[in-house]
Amino acid sequence: MMAPALARTAVGYDTASVRADFPILAREVHGHRLAYLDSAASAQRPRAVIEAVDHYETHCHANVHRGVHALSQAATDAFEGARERVRRFLNARSAKEIIFTRGTTEAINLVAHAWARPRLGPGDEILITWLEHHANIVPWQMACAATGATLKVAPIDERGELRFDEFEALLSPRTRLVAVAQVSNALGTVLPVARIVKAAHARGVPVLLDGAQGVPHGGADLQALDCDFYAFSAHKLYGPTGIGVLYGREALLREMPPWQGGGDMILSVSFSGTTYNDLPWKFEAGTPNMSGAVGLAAAIDYLEDLGAAAVHAHEQRLLAQATTAALEVPGLRVIGTAADKAAVLSFTIEGIHPHDLGTILDSEGVAIRTGHHCAMPVMDFFGLPATARASFACYNDDADVSQLIGALHKAREVFA
Repeated sequence: MMAPALARTAVGYDTASVRADFPILAREVHGHRLAYLDSAASAQRPRAVIEAVDHYETHCHANVHRGVHALSQAATDAFEGARERVRRFLNARSAKEIIFTRGTTEAINLVAHAWARPRLGPGDEILITWLEHHANIVPWQMACAATGATLKVAPIDERGELRFDEFEALLSPRTRLVAVAQVSNALGTVLPVARIVKAAHARGVPVLLDGAQGVPHGGADLQALDCDFYAFSAHKLYGPTGIGVLYGREALLREMPPWQGGGDMILSVSFSGTTYNDLPWKFEAGTPNMSGAVGLAAAIDYLEDLGAAAVHAHEQRLLAQATTAALEVPGLRVIGTAADKAAVLSFTIEGIHPHDLGTILDSEGVAIRTGHHCAMPVMDFFGLPATARASFACYNDDADVSQLIGALHKAREVFA
């Protein structure tokens, strides 16, 4: 596996060498250099991740846990080594608390089905916030519909910040779970998750954190956060698609029944009954995404080599620069002005539908996201059908910001 250039850590953050680690950024789009500003949807992959996956596929691939031959043992070592790598990254207490899933969505659904449904009944409540991604809304709606429980939603203000006093007021003796995003994907708002966990735990309520946007923009020390469940996806962390993680407190996971049945989640099967496997394999039915896990481990290595603090500072500088310049575009309104934001710039321009705006920017080589961002309640709160969203990552640079702003001015000229 190729490591990124170490020289940049000695002389400061060298964006040029970081960009060189991402092969796709060398391509052109519609005759322009690619300014990729859609990392909140899916980040690009560095060469180190691509090569790690390729090495697994060409040297190690076989099914895991079941074979005595050399390739099966090599694949198992690589897969379980990736689990341990994730544990260290999250600072979880045990690898038994790390469950591989297809992504954040499946991780949250696993908790909804295996933890919430067996425990909920009429009168019970689940508390979320207005900032949630659909993946942290719909599973709880389904669980409530199946059990008679009620979904409660804590409000936000015009800046896109959680009204924490009202969140606390909604915590009640009937609250059975709090499920909130660490960072809003639609607005970039960083939620006060430490305060949320403390407030919930003071009332004996467990907390699930959706870390899909939190992991690439600051990370998570789970022993410090003290949350009970944590979910994230590899593809937002410079890793492959189709692989993600559910962290669960071991005591809670042991009490939960399996969500899916089949191979590898069993110790023994007969027609009279089945004995389930130990953690974490009890929740990993079927053949897992081995190459994806290897790629995720390589992505973690890559990010930690860059330095999470250095990446965060770089992204914040670009966000500030882009926000200041964007506000000079006539008719542009920034949506989401929280005091604490990740590197996400959501906006509208008067007289231009966000989808039209995205098409014009694409013609200039600028890739942004337009739409409701799988957060339709957020759009409803601001009275909007959609926004345009530029999101920054470790590989973005000043030229990307200039290209974005230039394309926005061109869009204004087109619709003048």
